Amino acid sequence: MGKNPDQTGLMEGLDPTLPAPAVDDSVREAEERKWTPAKIGLWVAISLLGAVAWFMLALVRGETVNAIWFVFAAVCTYLIGYRFYSKVIERYLLKPNDRRATPAEYKADGKDYVRTDRNVLFGHHFAAIAGAGPLVGPVIAAQMGYLPGTIWIIIGVVLAGAVQDYLVMFFSMRRGGRSLGQMAREELGVIGGTAALIATLLIMIIIVAILALVVVNALGESPWGVFSVGMTIPIALFMGVYLRYLRPGKVMEVSIIGFVLLMAAIIGGGAVAGTEWGAAFFHLDKVTIAWGIIIYGFIAAILPVWLLLAPRDYLSTFMKIGVIVMLAVAIIVVRPEITVPAFSEFASRENGPVFSGALFPFLFVTIACGALSGFHALISSGTTPKLIEKERQTRFIGYGGMLMESFVAIMALVAAISIDRGIYFAMNAPVALTGGTVETAAQWVNSLGLANVNITPDVLAQTAKDVGEESIISRSGGAPTLAVGLAHIMQQFIGGPGMMAFWYHFAIMFEALFILTAVDAGTRVARFMLQDSIGNFVPKFKEASWRPGAWLCTAIMVAAWGAVLLMGVTDPLGGINTLFPLFGIANQLLAAIALAVCMAIAAKRGVFRYLWIVAVPLAFAAVVTITASFHKIFSPVPAVGYFANNAAFSKALADGKTEFGTAKTVAAMEAVVRNTMIQGVLSVIFVTLSIIVILTAVIATVKAIRAGGGQDHEDPAIPSKVFAPAGLIPTPAEKALLAEWNALPAEKRTHKAGHH
Repeated sequence: MGKNPDQTGLMEGLDPTLPAPAVDDSVREAEERKWTPAKIGLWVAISLLGAVAWFMLALVRGETVNAIWFVFAAVCTYLIGYRFYSKVIERYLLKPNDRRATPAEYKADGKDYVRTDRNVLFGHHFAAIAGAGPLVGPVIAAQMGYLPGTIWIIIGVVLAGAVQDYLVMFFSMRRGGRSLGQMAREELGVIGGTAALIATLLIMIIIVAILALVVVNALGESPWGVFSVGMTIPIALFMGVYLRYLRPGKVMEVSIIGFVLLMAAIIGGGAVAGTEWGAAFFHLDKVTIAWGIIIYGFIAAILPVWLLLAPRDYLSTFMKIGVIVMLAVAIIVVRPEITVPAFSEFASRENGPVFSGALFPFLFVTIACGALSGFHALISSGTTPKLIEKERQTRFIGYGGMLMESFVAIMALVAAISIDRGIYFAMNAPVALTGGTVETAAQWVNSLGLANVNITPDVLAQTAKDVGEESIISRSGGAPTLAVGLAHIMQQFIGGPGMMAFWYHFAIMFEALFILTAVDAGTRVARFMLQDSIGNFVPKFKEASWRPGAWLCTAIMVAAWGAVLLMGVTDPLGGINTLFPLFGIANQLLAAIALAVCMAIAAKRGVFRYLWIVAVPLAFAAVVTITASFHKIFSPVPAVGYFANNAAFSKALADGKTEFGTAKTVAAMEAVVRNTMIQGVLSVIFVTLSIIVILTAVIATVKAIRAGGGQDHEDPAIPSKVFAPAGLIPTPAEKALLAEWNALPAEKRTHKAGHH
């Protein structure tokens, strides 16, 4: 591995009175190459366990499959991908250099650019990227059977999702933390760059609206859920004030207090919902909850970060990683048997009750975030690159953070397929199909002709009673299904059937916390993007601290996603069932845009031999999403095509019908006509913009290959005066260097590694 071209200049610029800012390349490489018998044995064991797990999932076709194999297949594949594949990317494609200062060091301002300990930053980044996608997509995709989703979530993340997050973060960090849209403008010129900017803004609106819609569906008509989730806001505000004024820096202390208050909110929610006034006061319909979230989104996005967003991040990171690890342990202990087939009856059809469309391409866009997510490219080029201490940490935070999210998706899938299939379909199909009562839902599920499925109204009523809800029929959006699955597994692990209601509401609150973090973080990122875009014409808007600009841009973005949210909530076809494919397609198109920009940058850096690392996931994402978009735009099947659906309902209205298909009133029919037209037009805009970006990126790449490289838009290299380890656990050489830094006299300690 040759020395980086900027190494020589950086070596001369180093401060001779300080220890080295990086472990010497030769020492590091010698450490990496050292294979002891124990190390070889460990990797052989991991590989064998992974191989056995995949064999059990993919090839052994018994009546049932044990859930434990999902956990082993995922963890072993992630470990191998992280240790070997991400190392190839680091060594040959990116070539990080810890002698270079990162923007957090040379632009430090105490506000946006702050050197942050890698473990804290890992948590913050994970909290920001892990929205509703990994919880919802896999649950909805379970209608196809367990195998297609499992393969895409695990293999897709190693080769596509984590690669995208890592590359975008690294390239943005080298450019002073610039946003994806600004990078596209520099690398792809005016046409490609403008298309990318418009596409990212529009896609962001859809993404935030769907995240909010999932929360609405989970909390609709659930007094317990509304009370518990509502309480998280004052808890987060209290934590923010506590950390800022009462006990600055006591993160662990405030997290414990926050966790205790959260538990109290869940247990209290059950008690309040059990009273007459509580049941009446907190029993809200979906439209009311939607308005509440819109108002919340506006306020949360304009409050200072330390007051609501940061403490909520702490809370939700502990909760997110804690709950997922707890669920994984419970699965290993309880070992639930999965009766869902590897490929279900709907895998070969277009007319599934939970979502319409064939396995290819719709499975991939439905799962979205757990395997490959464009939303992450906005976070990886928004907040995180401004906080990284050392260049080598991007692998741990970017690639590693995405593997953690994929694990969340696998756990969600296992929870969803561990419940009875009859209950699964009764919960996830729209009211128009289930009829909304236990009797009609049971009758409808049994009419599907699924193997070994025979559900009774009593079972559906009892399940609702077990989890402390009035009804579980048509609670679409994935969150309630995941909560039932989690409660089903956890009560066998801790507490027994009597704890089902507690675990269910614990899961609902966990998911709402998960998703609301993404709603306010997403609104904030969207506001910055709009400010940047308007700032190209009215420079005053680029000042993040200018209040009128910030408030105006927040209001515009909240109004935009709020309108889409209300459209989804009032959609007779079941908003999530029609909007989720649009969300998935938009999200994956954004990933294709991000990968296209990364490919152009990599080509300009002259690393042609390894361009396939970016080109392969880009080609796959482009084919899947463009195919899915064409299905949604041109399919003559009303269940799949937006315009076909629009035409069918328009004709019914013209013929003077008062009800049609799933719409039981004229107003509902008019709503379908309006919504399908908006969704169809958005699909056309998204796919057109994305094709423009991908084509301009391919042209830029070909030009760079012919010219042997291209113009470099990186910030100039500045010598670093700090040191910090690269991964979770410091290597022996890093420990030795840390000791040198720690031995410095106090007045020189301002540069000490990890100092904030």
